[in-house]
Amino acid sequence: METHGNNVTDLRSTTHRRIIMFPLPFQGHINPMLQLANILHTHGFKITIIHAEYNSPNSSNYPHFTFYSIKDRFSEIADQLATNRDATFFLKYLNESCVHPFKNCLAGLLAEPGDETVACLITDAGFYFTQAVADELKLPRIVLRTSSLGCVLAYDALPWHSKKDCFHLSKEDSDYEASVPEYPLLKFKEIVKITTNPQGMGEFVTNILDQMKASSGIIWNTFKELEETDLQTITQHFQVPSFTLGPFHKYFPASSSSLIEQDRTILSWLDKQPPKSVVYVSFGSVAHITESEFQEVAHALANIGLPFLWVVRPGMVIGSEWLESLPEKFEERMGDRGRIVKWSPQQEVLAHPATGCFWTHNGWNSTLESVCEGVPMICSPCFVDQPVNARYVSDAWKIGVFLEDGFERVGIETAIKRVMMDKEGEEMRERITCLKKTVNVSLDKGGSSFQSLNNLVDYISSF
Repeated sequence: METHGNNVTDLRSTTHRRIIMFPLPFQGHINPMLQLANILHTHGFKITIIHAEYNSPNSSNYPHFTFYSIKDRFSEIADQLATNRDATFFLKYLNESCVHPFKNCLAGLLAEPGDETVACLITDAGFYFTQAVADELKLPRIVLRTSSLGCVLAYDALPWHSKKDCFHLSKEDSDYEASVPEYPLLKFKEIVKITTNPQGMGEFVTNILDQMKASSGIIWNTFKELEETDLQTITQHFQVPSFTLGPFHKYFPASSSSLIEQDRTILSWLDKQPPKSVVYVSFGSVAHITESEFQEVAHALANIGLPFLWVVRPGMVIGSEWLESLPEKFEERMGDRGRIVKWSPQQEVLAHPATGCFWTHNGWNSTLESVCEGVPMICSPCFVDQPVNARYVSDAWKIGVFLEDGFERVGIETAIKRVMMDKEGEEMRERITCLKKTVNVSLDKGGSSFQSLNNLVDYISSF
């Protein structure tokens, strides 16, 4: 996998300025925050990470950072993660339970004697309570937004508080397949997936957007050329500096802040497969599917006849530990054609010449990684920002296929054929290969992400 170290080895003079960073404790949020921390560290800043107890990062992987853990009381509700699809329940809880521990920790750090000064605080946008804390302690707060620009615009536009209950439509409703007037890229059947609690989601989104506007700046894990029109809209909506210096993971060789152990034996299996022949399937670190959906995926992969690499996270299938719900003798019948693993080194899998397409939940990190490696996608979004990302992939950028009818074997097989065997798939591959080249140009000296990073470093240094 190509990396772009030239814009991180051009170090500024060593500084005694420290940046304090606070990630939301979920895999898709921890990864980009720690990647950003590494990027800023190579530009001379000292890094302190304040983190919740839940999903705490492995500090031994980052000996060059200082870590402080705060109590979050998340263990009291963590057992509900497998069954409660309302993400706002957990996010609101964290925004309430972390206030006093975070404020006390931050105030203590600011009061420490020494010649190091704290330049600013960088927090995940999801921790919206931190703006009030930063204001009280007179510390600039910059927001890291780990989603796409398009997701923020969609969230800003969607009718969360509509009297018409458009978030609970069923297939029988006449509007189910119709476009949402407030954001026509999306259909009503997709906003149904975004949240089971539109009132709570609307409040959460309002809090995030208000506190983003009150911040000292916004960092985005995207690159200008991918979302140029949306960036223009964002700069009109948010009258604070925006920095599009992504994709963060491309600044360094593939490294992992994964909370799940990766199975690296699959790389040697990939080496034995023909170029662009393997269907890679992974639905991320949080999504859950039912037993019947799981079986439909298995039957489709068996029927399509192509080699496949399938990531099945323990507990991903509701009611199962791991693979108990597979069709009878499935692994025996597949033999060496298919591999099922608990977790994978995803960046390396996507960069491997054998990988032909990525069947994904369209979390923003996974979507970006696929773009960076020129791998077209099959989109099966589950919740929150994923339906928005999936529609951009399929309808706006035209680099993937949206699996319209959920997990149903005939539809799955059709989608795989479209991407892997049809002319339409070749055209998608050409478009995403062009985007891959654009990513590399943006990260090289003089490119948009390179310049945005330098602007961010200068901006933080000015505090």
